[in-house]
Amino acid sequence: MADEVTTTAPETGAATTEAPAARPEGPREPGPRGPRPGGRPGGPGGPGREGGRKFFRRKKVCKFCTDKIDAINYKDVRLLSQFVAESGKIVPRRLTGVCTPHQRRLADAIKQARNIALLPYGS
Repeated sequence: MADEVTTTAPETGAATTEAPAARPEGPREPGPRGPRPGGRPGGPGGPGREGGRKFFRRKKVCKFCTDKIDAINYKDVRLLSQFVAESGKIVPRRLTGVCTPHQRRLADAIKQARNIALLPYGS
């Protein structure tokens, strides 16, 4: 092993091999961002920093489900442009909160609108 240390005993002159010292068990030392005993406490919006404001993230809901929009039309540029970033990329579900079936239809409509130059491909 590369971690083993070879030393010679002063009285016998024989070489002995020792394993490196193991880390002590028990609670970990707090790091630069505070203690992390078994993982991150809480999650997004959960308990976290001791001082300061608590952050609460509201669950995002699908715009198409709440407004009961069934068909996503590629000609509706005003609606589609809300889901396209300035760089021309389609904004992902985790940022917009759109559900999976509507995100698929939305991506197809955006691609159709790009194809006939209603929306930009990128800049």
